[in-house]
Amino acid sequence: MRKKIVLIGAGSAAFTQGLVADLILSPDFEGCELGLVDIDPQALETAEGIARRMIESRKSEIIISTSTDCRDILPNALVVVTTIGVGGRRAWEQDVFIPRKYGIYQPVGDTVMPGGISRALRMIPPLVKIANSIAELCPNAWFFNYSNPMSANCCAIRQATNVPVVGLCHGVFHVERQLADFIGAPPEEVTSLYTGINHCTFIYDFRWKGRDALPLIQARLNQERGESACLTKLKEIFPEIDGFSNEVQSASNPFSWSIFDTYQAYPAVNDRHVVEFFPERFPNGAYYGKTLGVDAFSFENTIAGGDNAYVAMQAISTGKKPLDNGIFQRSAGEHEQVLDILHCMEHGQRRIFSVNLPNLGAVPNLPFGAVLELPAVATATGFRAIQLPDFPNTLASIVNRKLTAIQLTVEAALNGDRGLFIEALLADGAVVDPNVAGKMADELLEAHRSNLSAFF
Repeated sequence: MRKKIVLIGAGSAAFTQGLVADLILSPDFEGCELGLVDIDPQALETAEGIARRMIESRKSEIIISTSTDCRDILPNALVVVTTIGVGGRRAWEQDVFIPRKYGIYQPVGDTVMPGGISRALRMIPPLVKIANSIAELCPNAWFFNYSNPMSANCCAIRQATNVPVVGLCHGVFHVERQLADFIGAPPEEVTSLYTGINHCTFIYDFRWKGRDALPLIQARLNQERGESACLTKLKEIFPEIDGFSNEVQSASNPFSWSIFDTYQAYPAVNDRHVVEFFPERFPNGAYYGKTLGVDAFSFENTIAGGDNAYVAMQAISTGKKPLDNGIFQRSAGEHEQVLDILHCMEHGQRRIFSVNLPNLGAVPNLPFGAVLELPAVATATGFRAIQLPDFPNTLASIVNRKLTAIQLTVEAALNGDRGLFIEALLADGAVVDPNVAGKMADELLEAHRSNLSAFF
Protein backbone atom coordinates (compact mmCIF):
# COMPACT_ATOMS: atom_id res chain seq x y z
CA MET A 1 0.00 0.00 0.00
CA ARG A 2 1.24 3.48 -0.84
CA LYS A 3 2.23 5.72 2.03
CA LYS A 4 -0.37 8.44 2.32
CA ILE A 5 0.20 11.97 3.55
CA VAL A 6 -2.75 14.33 3.93
CA LEU A 7 -2.26 18.09 3.94
CA ILE A 8 -5.27 20.01 5.28
CA GLY A 9 -5.03 23.68 4.41
CA ALA A 10 -3.31 23.05 1.08
CA GLY A 11 -4.30 26.55 -0.04
CA SER A 12 -1.24 27.66 1.91
CA ALA A 13 0.47 27.10 -1.41
CA ALA A 14 4.00 28.05 -0.32
CA PHE A 15 3.95 25.31 2.30
CA THR A 16 2.44 22.91 -0.23
CA GLN A 17 5.25 23.64 -2.70
CA GLY A 18 7.87 22.94 -0.06
CA LEU A 19 6.23 19.73 1.08
CA VAL A 20 5.84 18.44 -2.48
CA ALA A 21 9.48 19.25 -3.24
CA ASP A 22 10.61 17.38 -0.13
CA LEU A 23 8.42 14.38 -0.95
CA ILE A 24 9.84 14.21 -4.47
CA LEU A 25 13.39 14.37 -3.13
CA SER A 26 12.83 11.83 -0.32
CA PRO A 27 13.53 8.14 -1.09
CA ASP A 28 11.22 7.21 1.80
CA PHE A 29 8.19 8.65 -0.01
CA GLU A 30 8.81 7.67 -3.61
CA GLY A 31 5.45 6.76 -5.13
CA CYS A 32 3.42 7.95 -2.12
CA GLU A 33 -0.07 9.43 -2.23
CA LEU A 34 -0.48 13.09 -1.32
CA GLY A 35 -3.99 14.09 -0.31
CA LEU A 36 -4.67 17.83 -0.60
CA VAL A 37 -7.61 19.36 1.28
CA ASP A 38 -8.87 22.94 1.39
CA ILE A 39 -12.40 24.24 1.92
CA ASP A 40 -11.75 26.95 -0.71
CA PRO A 41 -12.12 25.27 -4.13
CA GLN A 42 -10.06 27.93 -5.89
CA ALA A 43 -7.20 27.68 -3.40
CA LEU A 44 -7.33 23.90 -3.67
CA GLU A 45 -7.18 24.10 -7.46
CA THR A 46 -4.12 26.35 -7.22
CA ALA A 47 -2.34 23.99 -4.84
CA GLU A 48 -3.19 20.95 -6.95
CA GLY A 49 -1.99 22.64 -10.12
CA ILE A 50 1.38 23.53 -8.63
CA ALA A 51 1.80 20.06 -7.12
CA ARG A 52 1.04 18.32 -10.43
CA ARG A 53 3.43 20.56 -12.36
CA MET A 54 6.21 19.83 -9.85
CA ILE A 55 5.56 16.09 -9.98
CA GLU A 56 5.51 16.06 -13.79
CA SER A 57 8.71 18.13 -14.01
CA ARG A 58 10.60 15.47 -12.04
CA LYS A 59 8.71 12.50 -13.49
CA SER A 60 7.82 11.47 -9.96
CA GLU A 61 5.39 8.63 -9.26
CA ILE A 62 3.64 10.49 -6.45
CA ILE A 63 -0.12 10.51 -6.96
CA ILE A 64 -2.45 13.34 -5.95
CA SER A 65 -5.95 13.18 -4.50
CA THR A 66 -7.99 16.25 -3.57
CA SER A 67 -11.20 17.24 -1.80
CA THR A 68 -12.78 20.18 -0.02
CA ASP A 69 -13.83 17.73 2.73
CA CYS A 70 -11.04 16.08 4.74
CA ARG A 71 -13.24 13.07 5.48
CA ASP A 72 -12.99 12.06 1.82
CA ILE A 73 -9.19 11.90 2.04
CA LEU A 74 -8.32 10.83 5.60
CA PRO A 75 -8.93 7.03 5.41
CA ASN A 76 -5.62 5.09 5.43
CA ALA A 77 -3.54 8.21 6.07
CA LEU A 78 -0.12 7.61 7.58
CA VAL A 79 0.42 11.31 8.30
CA VAL A 80 -1.92 14.28 8.62
CA VAL A 81 -0.57 17.84 8.51
CA THR A 82 -2.71 20.91 9.23
CA THR A 83 -1.78 24.36 7.95
CA ILE A 84 -5.25 25.91 7.95
CA GLY A 85 -5.86 29.64 8.34
CA VAL A 86 -9.58 30.18 8.92
CA GLY A 87 -10.73 33.34 7.16
CA GLY A 88 -7.42 33.79 5.36
CA ARG A 89 -5.55 37.06 5.16
CA ARG A 90 -8.73 39.16 5.15
CA ALA A 91 -9.67 37.83 8.60
CA TRP A 92 -6.08 38.19 9.77
CA GLU A 93 -6.23 41.88 8.85
CA GLN A 94 -9.18 42.39 11.19
CA ASP A 95 -7.25 40.73 14.03
CA VAL A 96 -4.65 43.48 13.71
CA PHE A 97 -6.59 46.51 12.44
CA ILE A 98 -9.41 46.42 15.01
CA PRO A 99 -7.04 46.49 18.04
CA ARG A 100 -5.17 49.39 16.40
CA LYS A 101 -8.29 51.50 16.94
CA TYR A 102 -7.68 51.00 20.66
CA GLY A 103 -3.96 51.87 20.53
CA ILE A 104 -2.74 48.28 20.37
CA TYR A 105 -0.14 47.61 17.68
CA GLN A 106 0.86 44.10 16.64
CA PRO A 107 3.54 43.22 14.09
CA VAL A 108 2.09 39.72 13.59
CA GLY A 109 -1.07 39.12 15.60
CA ASP A 110 -1.17 35.34 15.20
CA THR A 111 -0.08 34.00 18.61
CA VAL A 112 -0.82 36.28 21.58
CA MET A 113 -2.24 39.78 22.17
CA PRO A 114 -5.79 40.45 20.91
CA GLY A 115 -4.97 39.32 17.38
CA GLY A 116 -3.66 35.94 18.45
CA ILE A 117 -6.56 35.40 20.85
CA SER A 118 -9.09 36.35 18.16
CA ARG A 119 -7.40 34.03 15.70
CA ALA A 120 -7.60 31.16 18.19
CA LEU A 121 -11.37 31.55 18.45
CA ARG A 122 -11.65 30.86 14.70
CA MET A 123 -9.00 28.17 14.52
CA ILE A 124 -9.82 25.91 17.44
CA PRO A 125 -13.32 24.62 16.50
CA PRO A 126 -12.35 23.43 12.97
CA LEU A 127 -9.11 21.90 14.26
CA VAL A 128 -11.06 19.99 16.91
CA LYS A 129 -13.42 18.81 14.18
CA ILE A 130 -10.47 17.62 12.08
CA ALA A 131 -9.00 15.82 15.09
CA ASN A 132 -12.28 14.00 15.69
CA SER A 133 -12.28 12.88 12.04
CA ILE A 134 -8.71 11.63 12.40
CA ALA A 135 -9.69 9.65 15.49
CA GLU A 136 -12.51 8.05 13.52
CA LEU A 137 -10.99 7.52 10.06
CA CYS A 138 -7.22 7.08 10.60
CA PRO A 139 -6.63 6.71 14.35
CA ASN A 140 -3.05 5.49 13.92
CA ALA A 141 -1.93 8.43 11.77
CA TRP A 142 0.71 10.85 13.00
CA PHE A 143 -0.93 14.28 13.37
CA PHE A 144 1.27 17.37 12.97
CA ASN A 145 -0.06 20.91 13.26
CA TYR A 146 1.59 24.05 11.86
CA SER A 147 -1.40 26.38 12.31
CA ASN A 148 -1.11 29.32 14.71
CA PRO A 149 -1.60 30.10 17.52
CA MET A 150 0.37 26.91 18.11
CA SER A 151 0.11 26.45 21.86
CA ALA A 152 -3.59 27.30 22.10
CA ASN A 153 -4.47 25.12 19.10
CA CYS A 154 -2.57 22.06 20.31
CA CYS A 155 -3.84 22.48 23.86
CA ALA A 156 -7.46 22.68 22.67
CA ILE A 157 -7.15 19.64 20.38
CA ARG A 158 -5.71 17.48 23.15
CA GLN A 159 -8.16 18.77 25.75
CA ALA A 160 -11.25 18.29 23.58
CA THR A 161 -10.34 15.06 21.74
CA ASN A 162 -7.33 13.37 23.39
CA VAL A 163 -5.84 13.06 19.88
CA PRO A 164 -2.04 13.32 20.35
CA VAL A 165 -1.30 16.21 18.01
CA VAL A 166 2.28 17.45 17.78
CA GLY A 167 2.95 21.11 16.95
CA LEU A 168 5.82 21.92 14.60
CA CYS A 169 7.52 25.23 13.80
CA HIS A 170 10.90 25.98 12.24
CA GLY A 171 11.62 28.99 14.49
CA VAL A 172 13.94 27.44 17.09
CA PHE A 173 15.85 25.60 14.36
CA HIS A 174 16.57 28.84 12.54
CA VAL A 175 17.48 30.84 15.65
CA GLU A 176 19.89 28.13 16.76
CA ARG A 177 21.64 28.48 13.39
CA GLN A 178 21.53 32.27 13.72
CA LEU A 179 23.33 32.09 17.08
CA ALA A 180 25.89 29.70 15.62
CA ASP A 181 26.58 32.14 12.80
CA PHE A 182 26.82 34.97 15.33
CA ILE A 183 29.88 33.34 16.97
CA GLY A 184 31.25 31.76 13.81
CA ALA A 185 30.45 28.17 14.77
CA PRO A 186 29.41 25.60 12.16
CA PRO A 187 25.66 25.07 12.78
CA GLU A 188 26.04 21.30 12.81
CA GLU A 189 28.41 21.58 15.78
CA VAL A 190 26.06 23.43 18.15
CA THR A 191 23.33 22.10 20.44
CA SER A 192 20.87 23.84 22.70
CA LEU A 193 18.27 23.39 25.42
CA TYR A 194 15.16 25.52 25.42
CA THR A 195 11.53 25.79 26.36
CA GLY A 196 8.71 28.30 26.33
CA ILE A 197 5.66 29.08 24.23
CA ASN A 198 5.95 28.86 20.45
CA HIS A 199 7.26 32.23 19.16
CA CYS A 200 8.75 33.01 22.57
CA THR A 201 10.95 30.03 23.41
CA PHE A 202 14.01 30.68 25.56
CA ILE A 203 17.29 29.09 24.48
CA TYR A 204 19.02 29.00 27.86
CA ASP A 205 21.77 26.45 27.21
CA PHE A 206 23.87 26.78 24.05
CA ARG A 207 26.93 24.66 23.36
CA TRP A 208 29.61 24.36 20.72
CA LYS A 209 31.04 20.84 20.71
CA GLY A 210 29.78 20.46 24.25
CA ARG A 211 31.40 23.66 25.54
CA ASP A 212 29.24 26.37 27.09
CA ALA A 213 29.05 29.00 24.35
CA LEU A 214 26.85 31.56 26.13
CA PRO A 215 29.94 33.49 27.33
CA LEU A 216 31.15 33.49 23.72
CA ILE A 217 27.84 34.95 22.55
CA GLN A 218 28.09 37.64 25.24
CA ALA A 219 31.66 38.48 24.19
CA ARG A 220 30.60 38.75 20.56
CA LEU A 221 27.73 41.03 21.60
CA ASN A 222 30.02 43.21 23.73
CA GLN A 223 32.48 43.54 20.88
CA GLU A 224 29.74 44.66 18.51
CA ARG A 225 28.75 47.33 21.03
CA GLY A 226 32.31 48.58 21.32
CA GLU A 227 32.74 47.14 24.81
CA SER A 228 35.47 44.88 26.15
CA ALA A 229 35.10 41.39 24.70
CA CYS A 230 37.53 39.60 27.09
CA LEU A 231 38.58 37.04 24.50
CA THR A 232 41.83 35.85 26.10
CA LYS A 233 40.30 33.23 28.40
CA LEU A 234 37.66 32.31 25.84
CA LYS A 235 40.35 31.50 23.28
CA GLU A 236 41.72 28.90 25.69
CA ILE A 237 38.33 27.17 25.63
CA PHE A 238 37.56 27.93 21.98
CA PRO A 239 40.89 27.85 20.09
CA GLU A 240 38.90 27.91 16.83
CA ILE A 241 37.92 31.55 17.22
CA ASP A 242 40.02 34.31 15.72
CA GLY A 243 37.98 37.41 16.38
CA PHE A 244 34.42 37.51 15.07
CA SER A 245 32.79 38.04 11.72
CA ASN A 246 30.62 41.12 11.26
CA GLU A 247 28.27 39.38 8.84
CA VAL A 248 25.63 38.67 11.52
CA GLN A 249 24.53 41.73 13.50
CA SER A 250 22.35 42.07 16.60
CA ALA A 251 20.94 45.47 15.67
CA SER A 252 17.86 44.05 13.92
CA ASN A 253 16.63 42.41 17.16
CA PRO A 254 17.46 44.87 19.96
CA PHE A 255 14.72 43.70 22.33
CA SER A 256 15.65 40.02 22.08
CA TRP A 257 19.26 40.89 22.81
CA SER A 258 18.15 42.95 25.81
CA ILE A 259 16.44 39.79 27.09
CA PHE A 260 19.74 37.95 26.59
CA ASP A 261 21.58 40.65 28.56
CA THR A 262 19.22 40.22 31.50
CA TYR A 263 18.60 36.47 31.53
CA GLN A 264 21.50 34.96 29.56
CA ALA A 265 18.92 33.27 27.37
CA TYR A 266 17.90 34.18 23.83
CA PRO A 267 14.21 34.13 22.81
CA ALA A 268 13.23 32.46 19.57
CA VAL A 269 12.04 33.72 17.17
CA ASN A 270 13.44 37.27 17.40
CA ASP A 271 11.78 40.63 17.92
CA ARG A 272 8.97 40.43 15.36
CA HIS A 273 7.26 37.73 17.43
CA VAL A 274 8.84 38.14 20.86
CA VAL A 275 7.71 41.74 21.43
CA GLU A 276 4.08 40.56 21.39
CA PHE A 277 4.72 38.61 24.60
CA PHE A 278 5.70 41.88 26.36
CA PRO A 279 3.01 44.41 25.28
CA GLU A 280 3.41 46.46 28.45
CA ARG A 281 6.92 47.45 27.30
CA PHE A 282 5.71 48.91 24.00
CA PRO A 283 2.83 51.32 24.77
CA ASN A 284 1.07 52.46 21.60
CA GLY A 285 3.45 50.22 19.68
CA ALA A 286 6.50 52.41 20.41
CA TYR A 287 9.57 50.39 19.41
CA TYR A 288 13.00 52.08 19.34
CA GLY A 289 11.69 55.17 17.57
CA LYS A 290 9.31 53.27 15.31
CA THR A 291 5.82 51.79 15.59
CA LEU A 292 5.26 48.04 15.69
CA GLY A 293 3.39 46.70 12.71
CA VAL A 294 3.65 50.04 10.90
CA ASP A 295 7.24 50.98 10.11
CA ALA A 296 8.73 48.24 12.31
CA PHE A 297 7.89 44.81 10.88
CA SER A 298 5.13 46.27 8.69
CA PHE A 299 1.99 44.17 8.91
CA GLU A 300 0.63 45.70 5.71
CA ASN A 301 3.76 44.60 3.86
CA THR A 302 3.35 41.07 5.20
CA ILE A 303 -0.22 40.91 3.94
CA ALA A 304 0.67 42.44 0.56
CA GLY A 305 3.52 39.98 0.21
CA GLY A 306 1.17 37.08 0.87
CA ASP A 307 -1.39 38.37 -1.62
CA ASN A 308 1.26 38.86 -4.30
CA ALA A 309 2.79 35.45 -3.68
CA TYR A 310 -0.60 33.81 -4.05
CA VAL A 311 -1.22 35.56 -7.38
CA ALA A 312 2.17 34.34 -8.60
CA MET A 313 1.34 30.79 -7.48
CA GLN A 314 -1.94 30.91 -9.37
CA ALA A 315 0.01 31.84 -12.51
CA ILE A 316 2.35 28.89 -11.97
CA SER A 317 -0.58 26.57 -11.31
CA THR A 318 -2.28 27.45 -14.60
CA GLY A 319 0.92 27.39 -16.64
CA LYS A 320 0.94 31.14 -17.29
CA LYS A 321 4.22 31.36 -15.42
CA PRO A 322 7.09 28.82 -15.62
CA LEU A 323 7.79 26.56 -12.68
CA ASP A 324 10.82 27.77 -10.73
CA ASN A 325 13.00 24.70 -10.38
CA GLY A 326 14.83 26.50 -7.57
CA ILE A 327 12.11 25.11 -5.29
CA PHE A 328 13.91 21.76 -5.49
CA GLN A 329 17.10 23.26 -4.07
CA ARG A 330 15.95 22.54 -0.55
CA SER A 331 17.53 23.74 2.67
CA ALA A 332 16.63 22.31 6.05
CA GLY A 333 13.49 23.92 7.41
CA GLU A 334 9.87 23.57 8.30
CA HIS A 335 8.63 21.32 5.48
CA GLU A 336 11.58 18.93 5.65
CA GLN A 337 11.13 18.55 9.39
CA VAL A 338 8.05 16.36 8.95
CA LEU A 339 9.85 13.94 6.67
CA ASP A 340 12.95 13.88 8.88
CA ILE A 341 10.77 13.04 11.87
CA LEU A 342 9.01 10.24 10.03
CA HIS A 343 12.33 8.85 8.80
CA CYS A 344 13.67 8.81 12.37
CA MET A 345 10.55 7.10 13.68
CA GLU A 346 10.63 4.48 10.95
CA HIS A 347 14.37 3.73 11.24
CA GLY A 348 14.82 4.22 14.99
CA GLN A 349 17.43 6.98 14.66
CA ARG A 350 16.13 8.89 17.70
CA ARG A 351 17.15 12.39 16.66
CA ILE A 352 16.10 15.46 18.64
CA PHE A 353 13.57 17.93 17.20
CA SER A 354 11.91 21.09 18.43
CA VAL A 355 8.24 20.26 19.01
CA ASN A 356 5.17 21.50 20.86
CA LEU A 357 3.97 18.94 23.40
CA PRO A 358 2.16 18.83 26.76
CA ASN A 359 4.48 19.25 29.72
CA LEU A 360 4.29 15.87 31.44
CA GLY A 361 6.96 16.72 34.00
CA ALA A 362 9.77 17.60 31.60
CA VAL A 363 9.83 21.17 32.93
CA PRO A 364 9.02 20.92 36.67
CA ASN A 365 8.58 24.67 37.25
CA LEU A 366 5.93 25.04 34.53
CA PRO A 367 2.32 23.76 34.73
CA PHE A 368 1.72 20.07 34.15
CA GLY A 369 -0.13 19.56 30.86
CA ALA A 370 0.62 23.00 29.40
CA VAL A 371 1.71 22.82 25.75
CA LEU A 372 5.34 23.93 25.57
CA GLU A 373 7.90 24.15 22.81
CA LEU A 374 10.81 21.94 23.84
CA PRO A 375 13.36 19.44 22.52
CA ALA A 376 12.12 15.88 22.16
CA VAL A 377 13.42 12.62 20.76
CA ALA A 378 11.56 11.06 17.83
CA THR A 379 11.05 7.35 18.52
CA ALA A 380 8.97 4.61 16.92
CA THR A 381 6.41 5.12 19.68
CA GLY A 382 6.23 8.90 19.38
CA PHE A 383 8.08 11.81 20.92
CA ARG A 384 9.86 11.61 24.27
CA ALA A 385 10.54 15.04 25.74
CA ILE A 386 14.02 15.89 27.01
CA GLN A 387 13.95 16.59 30.75
CA LEU A 388 14.70 20.24 31.57
CA PRO A 389 14.89 20.45 35.38
CA ASP A 390 17.29 23.40 35.20
CA PHE A 391 15.01 25.80 33.32
CA PRO A 392 15.47 29.06 35.25
CA ASN A 393 12.65 30.16 37.54
CA THR A 394 13.06 33.71 36.24
CA LEU A 395 12.15 32.61 32.73
CA ALA A 396 9.44 30.28 34.02
CA SER A 397 7.69 33.29 35.57
CA ILE A 398 7.46 34.94 32.13
CA VAL A 399 6.09 31.79 30.50
CA ASN A 400 3.61 31.17 33.31
CA ARG A 401 2.05 34.59 32.88
CA LYS A 402 1.22 33.88 29.24
CA LEU A 403 0.01 30.33 29.86
CA THR A 404 -2.85 31.71 31.95
CA ALA A 405 -4.14 33.79 29.03
CA ILE A 406 -3.73 30.84 26.66
CA GLN A 407 -5.83 28.55 28.86
CA LEU A 408 -8.56 31.19 29.10
CA THR A 409 -8.43 31.51 25.30
CA VAL A 410 -8.86 27.75 24.87
CA GLU A 411 -11.86 27.68 27.19
CA ALA A 412 -13.44 30.69 25.45
CA ALA A 413 -13.05 29.05 22.03
CA LEU A 414 -14.31 25.62 23.08
CA ASN A 415 -17.35 27.04 24.85
CA GLY A 416 -18.15 30.09 22.73
CA ASP A 417 -17.88 32.18 25.89
CA ARG A 418 -17.68 35.97 25.41
CA GLY A 419 -16.89 36.54 29.07
CA LEU A 420 -13.86 34.26 28.94
CA PHE A 421 -12.74 35.95 25.72
CA ILE A 422 -12.70 39.26 27.61
CA GLU A 423 -10.84 37.66 30.53
CA ALA A 424 -8.26 36.26 28.10
CA LEU A 425 -7.72 39.74 26.64
CA LEU A 426 -7.15 41.16 30.12
CA ALA A 427 -4.90 38.30 31.26
CA ASP A 428 -2.76 38.71 28.13
CA GLY A 429 -1.78 42.22 29.28
CA ALA A 430 -2.18 44.25 26.12
CA VAL A 431 -5.58 45.50 27.37
CA VAL A 432 -5.91 46.73 30.95
CA ASP A 433 -9.36 48.38 30.97
CA PRO A 434 -12.29 45.91 31.21
CA ASN A 435 -14.57 48.31 29.32
CA VAL A 436 -12.09 48.57 26.44
CA ALA A 437 -11.66 44.78 26.47
CA GLY A 438 -15.42 44.32 26.20
CA LYS A 439 -15.80 46.76 23.30
CA MET A 440 -12.86 45.25 21.44
CA ALA A 441 -14.13 41.73 22.01
CA ASP A 442 -17.54 42.60 20.61
CA GLU A 443 -16.02 44.28 17.56
CA LEU A 444 -13.76 41.30 16.86
CA LEU A 445 -16.61 38.83 17.35
CA GLU A 446 -18.84 40.74 14.96
CA ALA A 447 -16.08 41.05 12.35
CA HIS A 448 -15.60 37.28 12.40
CA ARG A 449 -19.24 36.30 12.93
CA SER A 450 -19.31 33.97 9.90
CA ASN A 451 -16.48 31.89 11.41
CA LEU A 452 -17.63 31.95 15.04
CA SER A 453 -20.87 29.99 15.14
CA ALA A 454 -20.22 28.93 18.75
CA PHE A 455 -20.52 32.56 19.86
CA PHE A 456 -23.71 33.29 17.96
